[in-house]
Amino acid sequence: MKTGYSDWLLVSDIDGTLNDKSFKLPPENKNAIDRFVKNGGVFTLCSGRNLQSLSIHYNKLGIQTPAIFLNGAGIYDFKTSEVTYFSPISTEGEGILLDIFSRYKTLQLTVFGIDKIYLATRTCIYGWVISKLDKLDYKLCKKTSDLPQGVWGKVSFFGTRKLVKKIQNIIKNQYSDYFDCFLTSPYTLEVVNKGVNKGTGVSKLADILGVSTENVAAIGDYYNDVDMLKTVNHSACCGQAPNDIKVICEYVACHCNDGAVADFINYLEKNYIT
Repeated sequence: MKTGYSDWLLVSDIDGTLNDKSFKLPPENKNAIDRFVKNGGVFTLCSGRNLQSLSIHYNKLGIQTPAIFLNGAGIYDFKTSEVTYFSPISTEGEGILLDIFSRYKTLQLTVFGIDKIYLATRTCIYGWVISKLDKLDYKLCKKTSDLPQGVWGKVSFFGTRKLVKKIQNIIKNQYSDYFDCFLTSPYTLEVVNKGVNKGTGVSKLADILGVSTENVAAIGDYYNDVDMLKTVNHSACCGQAPNDIKVICEYVACHCNDGAVADFINYLEKNYIT
């Protein structure tokens, strides 16, 4: 049965989904989002980026819906300028991750707070590049003891494919009671508090907005989107997504360079929205 636009919540990942591979917003996406929102639909973003970074892309859309940041660790209400939900890694969890970091000398560690990035001790190319791309606030911590406590929304480990996969297995096999983790590239492993993921973030947001789970849709492109894509009732991935992500989705949209979000909105309008 078809329902009106106002009954719908559509959530999109940013990198490789909303934006193309050159980090630009395709005009097709902006036009379709404008149409969807003008007709009463609710659109927002769900990203692994911290709040400062997410806001750069959010503000281009002209929307006022709360958004999800740090892979579901936090929700920010742009109308009230308040963080309405935040689930950081525990102090004990921080110690475990620092112990893992200390064992592997080529491993890089970046801590993501709500609105600041912390680069840990050794040359941290990944975190530095991330901070420079969007001109984000960051702090270089020459000693791990300089890292703040209680603000670790997520941690990103960066290293070789083999090392990152090894760290992933250690966390899953030994510390699954403390963390959830997922690859965001072959070289980056992101770690969040247990029970935190984009899926739980979208579910919390739908509850806040009073949107029925039947009318929640989401689109993403990589493994940190899997929980979100499995949680919502209508899921899509971009055409460049790995095949094992495509098989869990209701719809496979075009490549992100060609306006995948617009493609998914067109699909929803054709099949479910009056």
